[in-house]
Amino acid sequence: MLQNLLNTYCPQVEVIGTAEGVETATVLIGSSRPDLVFLDIEMVQGNAFDLLNRLQPVDFRVVFVTAFDNYAIRAFKYNALDYLLKPVNIRELCAAVEKASTKAVHNNVLDRLKGVLESYGGGLPAEKKIAVPTLAGLSFVPIRDIVWMEAKGGYTVIHLENGTKVTSSATIKDYEDLLPDVVFYRVHHSFIINLNKIKSYQKGRGGMVVMDDGTSIEVSARRRDGFMQRILK
Repeated sequence: MLQNLLNTYCPQVEVIGTAEGVETATVLIGSSRPDLVFLDIEMVQGNAFDLLNRLQPVDFRVVFVTAFDNYAIRAFKYNALDYLLKPVNIRELCAAVEKASTKAVHNNVLDRLKGVLESYGGGLPAEKKIAVPTLAGLSFVPIRDIVWMEAKGGYTVIHLENGTKVTSSATIKDYEDLLPDVVFYRVHHSFIINLNKIKSYQKGRGGMVVMDDGTSIEVSARRRDGFMQRILK
């Protein structure tokens, strides 16, 4: 179906091959050297992330196509060019292809990701953002604006420096895996904090941190030692 949509609405795209699984896709991509790859998340013999990890460094653009919006945050961790939900919207498909055609050919997905992560050690530039999946779509949030995060069931509420909140459909574990651990720390089952936004720490069984926005957040007893090591480095 996707190939038919591309043939009909994106004639500038030449489809040079299709694959149904990680193994066949590895061989096909290695031999055909494509400029653009449309990847479903769930594949035979693994998933799209297994494939990208196997192919690094990646020298093609990636558009994820999936029926599941809960993979969005991980897709954007891989600096995906775009993320299309099934059934594919023709306008969104055309926009993704247009975006791909304007991108420089030498852009390297995983190298760009590595550069972003390495940059955290020298501070968090304002332009560095994460894509936050919400019920309405995606919100792009500057990383340095995040003060703390709170788990609410299967959702995560992100508290920003300006006092606004963004409710994400991703779990707090997703964010724990995504965000750089030199800056963010999960002090409790329900909370991740930005270590650069701590105002004070109050002793106790685990203790309490007071954030720059005035919020007091409990540090769990089992995470206290790791937290203290991190802030006293």
